[in-house]
Amino acid sequence: MTVNIKDFGAVGDGKTLNTKAIQAAIDKVGEKGGRVLIEDGVYMTGTIIYKSNVEIHIASDAVLLGSPDCDDYPEKETVHVNSPLLPRWRNACLIFAEECENISLTGMGTIDCNGNTFVIDEQWGNAWKYHRDFSRPTPPRCVFFTGCKNVKVEDITMVNQPAGWSYWIHDCDYVSFDKCKIDAEVEYPNNDGIHINSSRNVTVSNCSIRCGDDCLIVRANNVSLKENKVCERVVVTNCNLTSYSGGIRIGWINDGVIRNCAFSNLVFTDCSCGIDFFLPYMKPSRDNPGSADIGREATLIENMTFDNIIMDKAYGTPVNIDINPNPDVKVEAIRNLYFSNMHVRGPQFPWINGRKENHVENVEFNNCSFTLTDGTEFPDRHSHGAVRHGHHESEVYHPMNLQYADNIRFNNTSFSVDKG
Repeated sequence: MTVNIKDFGAVGDGKTLNTKAIQAAIDKVGEKGGRVLIEDGVYMTGTIIYKSNVEIHIASDAVLLGSPDCDDYPEKETVHVNSPLLPRWRNACLIFAEECENISLTGMGTIDCNGNTFVIDEQWGNAWKYHRDFSRPTPPRCVFFTGCKNVKVEDITMVNQPAGWSYWIHDCDYVSFDKCKIDAEVEYPNNDGIHINSSRNVTVSNCSIRCGDDCLIVRANNVSLKENKVCERVVVTNCNLTSYSGGIRIGWINDGVIRNCAFSNLVFTDCSCGIDFFLPYMKPSRDNPGSADIGREATLIENMTFDNIIMDKAYGTPVNIDINPNPDVKVEAIRNLYFSNMHVRGPQFPWINGRKENHVENVEFNNCSFTLTDGTEFPDRHSHGAVRHGHHESEVYHPMNLQYADNIRFNNTSFSVDKG
């Protein structure tokens, strides 16, 4: 079955709110399964909610435009997650699926999240030039899938994210992203690309991701779930990553188990950090929105491979492994990480920093090259991106750091200085 949203009264003039018409089409297709077709126009909408066995197809001549009104992204009753324990303590989003099976988001069309209407252009403290409007309940994420199985996202372009995550995959099984494009504003904070959390059997292939925060995130924050889940079997290949923050981030504060993942054939450009295993300390507080994203377990990260990687104009640390010494940062281990055929140019070398009671264990570099540059490629880099500082740590070159680290091996790996 294929139904056109126009048959349910949708108007593609970029001004009419079409939430009810699009939802009616989804509900109809959800009765037996099939495709909801969005074509020929710009269709503004608030939150739309998937049903099982539904494909939403955005044709190349169509745009799904997010509403500029926060009231069009209401909180939803949920059964799979405890919404007050989600990041930003809310579940608001543009596209939502909960405990659905066999769902797809496809087409050569565009999702325009209308993010510029939710972001303020003014200095906020010492950190953010652009920031979300804290006086409004702005959407924390654009697409939110939780408790779903057999999910496909293919060919879609997403732009203009509202200082919120582009895709959040939360406790899902069998998810694939293929030939997708994420083109977010690099000056906006928190607009992560694809955030994979507590999920299994996820593939990301042939995608181009450009954003102001981390391009790809793999985590296991289970605090909003009824039981703890492992994040495992994540495969990322053949992707271009550009970010004024991190290219790939693995883990965060008090995540659970993240294991058995593979990353290959990747090109990083302009990333402030390439591959980041950063477990910092953050004091929980309602005054700090970031503290809503802290887990409840000791973090275990193990069995990761990274192969065939180019980092061009790497502004910061190409590989960062750093465990904060604060005992409130719960850690079981970071171990068994394998890097091969990685070639990097930038002002820093890798940084491996465990702690006395949690050594980083068994890290191997094979056939890699790290070339230290003088930073002249980045004359104003410290003033670019979502986080702006008068002085950036990468202006002081980092030598190779190994602290509280065991069995770190370098095979056919070079460290050199580009003398211009």
